This record gives sequence, C-alpha cells and structure tokens, in this order.
Amino acid sequence: QVQLVESGGGLVQPGGSLRLSCAASGSIVSVNVMGWYRQAPGKERELVAAISSGGDRYYVDSVEGRFTISRDNAKNTVYLEMNILKPEDTAVYYCKAELRAPGPWGDYWGQGTQVTVSS
Repeated sequence: QVQLVESGGGLVQPGGSLRLSCAASGSIVSVNVMGWYRQAPGKERELVAAISSGGDRYYVDSVEGRFTISRDNAKNTVYLEMNILKPEDTAVYYCKAELRAPGPWGDYWGQGTQVTVSS
C-alpha cells in the first residue's frame, strides 16, 4: 500500500513564506516525476510545479521566481518552498507522484493541504 502524506500548509500573510513537504511511503520500487498541484474554490486543479527524478523542473508562469520545488530521492520526498505569497495562491495543494510499486507505473495523490494567504 502506497501513501503520500503532505504537511506544511497553513495561514500566512501576503508576502510571507511556507514550505510544503510530501513523503511517499510503502512498497515503492521506483519514483519518476513528483509534482504539486493546487485547486482553489470554483477552479480546476492546476499543475504548479514538477520535478523529474533527474532534477528537471517545471513551474507554471504564475509562480516562476517565487516557488522552488526540490526532492530527496533517498526519502521519496518532494518539497515546495513558497515565497512572496499572494492571496491568489490560496488553494488546497496536492502532491502527486508517478511511481511503481510492485506492479505497473501509476499516479498516486496526497490528501491535500490547505494554504491560505490573507491579512
């Protein structure tokens, strides 16, 4: 049984910072791309940032220069450092991992963590 557990969300003032973590555990054979998505009320879920097992990174334009994605392959953990936060960054943030447990490759999701940017 594979689980992705997120932590680090919360309430922060505009201009502040937060760091999200997501650890994958269970009978994991290999992990490929890990990423962070977010979903604001009334909006579709969007990809925020992703990182390959080799360290290639992708960012959506709205967070470029403010957010940094990183990972620790030994711990099957992905991080999202979020700086200069804006009210429009408010959303539930989900991590996703493309991984192989015993069996075929598949996408696994965390339960989500709320990030609220407000004064």
